[in-house]
Amino acid sequence: MLLVHASLRSIGWVAGGAVAVLQAIRDVLGPDGTLVAPAFTGDYTDPQDWHRPPVPEHWWPVIRQDMPAFDPERTPSAGMGAIAECLRAWPGSRRSAHPNMSFTALGPHAARLVSEHPLDFGFGPRSPLGRLYEIDAKVLLLGVGYDRCTCFHLAEARWPGTRETTARAPVLRGGRRVWATFLDHLYNDRDFGDIGAAFEAGNRVAHGRVGGADCRLLPLRPAVDFALAWLARNRKPAIPPGTDKGSS
Repeated sequence: MLLVHASLRSIGWVAGGAVAVLQAIRDVLGPDGTLVAPAFTGDYTDPQDWHRPPVPEHWWPVIRQDMPAFDPERTPSAGMGAIAECLRAWPGSRRSAHPNMSFTALGPHAARLVSEHPLDFGFGPRSPLGRLYEIDAKVLLLGVGYDRCTCFHLAEARWPGTRETTARAPVLRGGRRVWATFLDHLYNDRDFGDIGAAFEAGNRVAHGRVGGADCRLLPLRPAVDFALAWLARNRKPAIPPGTDKGSS
């Protein structure tokens, strides 16, 4: 069971590009291995929450009216890179149905990993990340840093100091497009590099190179447990909206 975050550009020129990289990873995993990658769609959200970049407020009603519903089989991922997008489109791959935080899986355990992905708390214990934690998967950072290490978001979801919020996304229900409202956390990867560096100090990370890419292979469950303890020691709990900072 392998969760991959990868940058094709960091590897350098590859004969066959993303397809060749995926074939190589699958050869290493073998027929019993299951490969997983993020297929996130952060643009399938309410336009009033767009900040990078924002859109004019008078566009919001038009976007809400015309944005198609998220479709696990057709909607491309956004900003995940060529390798993750190639896996999403690979014949036989399965994708979870979360409109923002979906994962793609390919292999004999794909359905088990992605068949149920609740709208609420998309990186929580009931998500594909939670199932990867349960089965003690590994994480491969292929030419990317710990800021892309999604499993640390599972630690955020488990940490009681992470603020909750509401989100909206267009989904299909009964064949009709509707805007669904659901609960989630305000995730923040600003200190993931620090978490990763501290985790590496325990000598639980294997290092190597693939082409020009620096790579790390780490166990997901110990990394999440470490991140949870690190957050409790180092990150300040979020103050709920409307709470007086000076109150006891």
